[in-house]
Amino acid sequence: MAGVRRSIAVDLGGLVLATPVMIASGCAGTGRELAGLVDTRRVGAIVTRSITLRPRRGDPTPRIAETPAGITWSTGMQNPGIETFLSEELPRFAKVGTAIIVSITGGTLEEYVRITSLLQGKPGLAAIEVRLSEPDEELDRPLLGAHPERAVEIVGAVARTSMVPVFAKLPAVTTDLVEMARGMVRAGAHGLTLLDAPPAMSVDASTLRPGLGAVTGWLSGPAMKPVTLRAVFEVARALPETPILAVGGVRSGEDAVEMLLAGAWAVQVGTATLIDPASPVGVARGVAAYLKEKRFGSPAELRGRLRVPAVLGGTVRA
Repeated sequence: MAGVRRSIAVDLGGLVLATPVMIASGCAGTGRELAGLVDTRRVGAIVTRSITLRPRRGDPTPRIAETPAGITWSTGMQNPGIETFLSEELPRFAKVGTAIIVSITGGTLEEYVRITSLLQGKPGLAAIEVRLSEPDEELDRPLLGAHPERAVEIVGAVARTSMVPVFAKLPAVTTDLVEMARGMVRAGAHGLTLLDAPPAMSVDASTLRPGLGAVTGWLSGPAMKPVTLRAVFEVARALPETPILAVGGVRSGEDAVEMLLAGAWAVQVGTATLIDPASPVGVARGVAAYLKEKRFGSPAELRGRLRVPAVLGGTVRA
């Protein structure tokens, strides 16, 4: 296979990225923090922190607590609201030299639709990622995404409003992830992000207090990797033509390759970016090195190539 022309670029159903490695939501700050720390032109895309219709002050500190295999966190989705984001942050992001995916969230259908409509036509916007892990204020439910019919309704409304691709970020708490994924795609989602952080908690025994100011929060980091791999594998088998972005536990090129083999089209690097802002570039280098070593021409050639045992009755037998 001498002479194979290699490219690390990926095509997410029409959204072409220079590399398959993105910076996950909440890890790129306001677009100002990464300046001088990482060459953003060598990152496939940046997902912004989650933006709400109105400003949010966020949760009390501490907002992050270390765990043996990652972090628990609860930011309260601090952000300046969509109007300030559009006037100050998005123009800054648009200058970084890579694709920008705006993460949006809210507590009502109207909020999601309103935010989406205000984003349309803005320079630098490549796609929208819909986060569904907030309380549902309209139906008085603690977690909007825990109810598939409601989550599908929200994503469908965003997809109908948007002129750019919409990626639905699926919550880890759903009882039937594959069926929810199918519903998202039927409703108009261009792609899926797997998975959002699951609920978690930290306790500081030395002080007899919770590790987070908000008491409970979410889990991110290496502990998420096996969970993400399974989610990607199962959803990709059911929806092989749907772009899947894997997020949760990706720290190295090897981690990224494993996600691609399981069926992901691209990956997002989150917690590792907080430790080393240049880690997404290192992950991309690792993917490129693997392609060269194994003589593959592109990340797309890895997708779904996992050699699985015989399947009996729809269940993979270990």
